[in-house]
Amino acid sequence: MAARPRFTSRATVLVLVLCSLVAILAYPTRQFISQRAEISAQRAKADHARQQVEQLRRDRARWQDPEYVKAQARARLHYAVPGETPYIAVDPSGAATRPPAPAGSATPSAEAAGGPAKAAKPWYASIWDSVDAADTTALAPATPSPLPPSPVGDPTPHDH
Repeated sequence: MAARPRFTSRATVLVLVLCSLVAILAYPTRQFISQRAEISAQRAKADHARQQVEQLRRDRARWQDPEYVKAQARARLHYAVPGETPYIAVDPSGAATRPPAPAGSATPSAEAAGGPAKAAKPWYASIWDSVDAADTTALAPATPSPLPPSPVGDPTPHDH
């Protein structure tokens, strides 16, 4: 009996056709998979945008309520109802009275950095402080710099 070759011409052609099909379909398949990933990312972005829109709608509806507007004006702008006497307690040391930050907090508080907290003062006090600071720097006398000695052959006239 004669020994049969391991690969016949038909098997070789079949292997070449399969390899060429894999090579031809590899790029479109990769594009399909990447586009599916982009589609899912865009859907996630759209869901996030829808959630933001819903939150903004709830906020807008809340701001339509006059009682909420009054409460925000009292809390944020320190407004008072006519007949009330508003008081703002100020710490003479300049440090804000806040509870200490948790031991595992990653960002140090403003008090730990050496300065008072920015939110400790109302907004109008910050504006007034910046006006005062601009005024004091504008009124500060400028010290004239001493002139360098003139060279010997200086042609400018001098009063003696």
